[in-house]
Amino acid sequence: MAKEGDGERALLAAEPDEAEAEAGSVSGAGASPLSALCDPAHLAHRIVALAFMCFLGFGSYFCYDNPAALQIQIQEDMQIPTVTFMLLYSWYSWPNVILCFFGGFLIDRVFGIRWGSIIFSLIVCIGQVVFAMGALVNAFWLMQLGRFVFGIGGESLAVAQNTYAVSWFKGKELNLVFGLQLSMARIGSTVNLNVMGWLYSRVEGLLGYPGHTTLGITLMIGGVTCIFSLICALILGYLDWRAERILHKEQGKTGEVIRLTDMKDFSLSLWLIFVICACYYVAVFPFIGLGKVFFMGKFKVSTQEASAINSIVYVLSAPLSPVFGLMVDKAGRNIFWVMCAVVATMASHMMLAFTFWNPWIAMCLLGISYSLLACALWPMVAFVVPEHQLGTAYGFMQSIQNLGLAIMSIVAGEVLDLWGYFFLEIFFIACVSVSLLAVVLLYLVDYTRGGSLNCSPRQRVELSKKTHTK
Repeated sequence: MAKEGDGERALLAAEPDEAEAEAGSVSGAGASPLSALCDPAHLAHRIVALAFMCFLGFGSYFCYDNPAALQIQIQEDMQIPTVTFMLLYSWYSWPNVILCFFGGFLIDRVFGIRWGSIIFSLIVCIGQVVFAMGALVNAFWLMQLGRFVFGIGGESLAVAQNTYAVSWFKGKELNLVFGLQLSMARIGSTVNLNVMGWLYSRVEGLLGYPGHTTLGITLMIGGVTCIFSLICALILGYLDWRAERILHKEQGKTGEVIRLTDMKDFSLSLWLIFVICACYYVAVFPFIGLGKVFFMGKFKVSTQEASAINSIVYVLSAPLSPVFGLMVDKAGRNIFWVMCAVVATMASHMMLAFTFWNPWIAMCLLGISYSLLACALWPMVAFVVPEHQLGTAYGFMQSIQNLGLAIMSIVAGEVLDLWGYFFLEIFFIACVSVSLLAVVLLYLVDYTRGGSLNCSPRQRVELSKKTHTK
């Protein structure tokens, strides 16, 4: 995961005028100057590169929730229970329990950013094709293998995407760039949840019957988005190579130095942040993976409306994430915002469990709280660990998150098969309750130790000065 401070190492960190002069000297005194769109030192060219950076992960995010969009079809066509269906999400998460520690290393030391993004994009494509082939030949084990391969490429591709952003843009631009990339990722997820069911019905109409063949063709068509992202990786690799040649800049680095020995130095505050992360996200992503059928069954809505309700979390996250990020940067008080997000998420699940209120209300609340938590929780890691341990801390946080998702996805499917959606919601409420308890403990620990997690930015600076003067 790229951090804001990485902007100091930006490929284009030179001032525009200096970079343009350097580019001019390379092309020769007699050569005509490059146009704005062709000059890697110019903002217009960097905006073009940014467009390809945003689309680099579009296919991965689009296909990640293919199972959620086609839950009914997958369970009926492959004749599997819910707990088996949720293995499609678990197998995505399992490789990332380990790869979170080595994805950055592979990009920095083995492949390089350009070949790394191309290779991981290709792995995503292969995984989606294997996933679709499993449906075509009616082999669910092959579908699971496809999701495992897909998971190997998906998370590492996100690391490559962030590394490109850091290498092309300055520190002051990074918040906006990361916000735009996150927005495009959420758009990919939203389009998937609202399109794949419709696409399945169209393929069914052409073939004249449903079944695993229809499912396989639908998933194969969805994989076109992964090919599109692979093309973006190839183009972006060329643009980055060209910028390096013209501006004499080094390739981007993730800055993620992983030292597992650093774990012994992790503070109690950091471990509580890990608990909050793991227990919170298992109440969001597995729920979205199972939500469509829930809305159709309990609230008697159509398939199209159920898909729309299920995707509203991602729809709201796209515009709100940059806004909330700016708000938290200006206001500070990270623990307060995390607590608000966790309480709102619990209220959302309680509404869905105990009332028949319009589900749009609960899901909009979930979308708002999900966006707020991401902006307030992840930056707190940088406040409680030294800079040289950030790579290890973030890698471990992602590893725990993926481990929780891998295990709890299976548990959620088992609960649903045995006791139904009401007890599934109780299970999610219990997970969020543990997260809330961890937030309260984090506040108490931080307060008693004179920490800065719930300070305003000004108070945080003053506290830092006092610490350094002692």
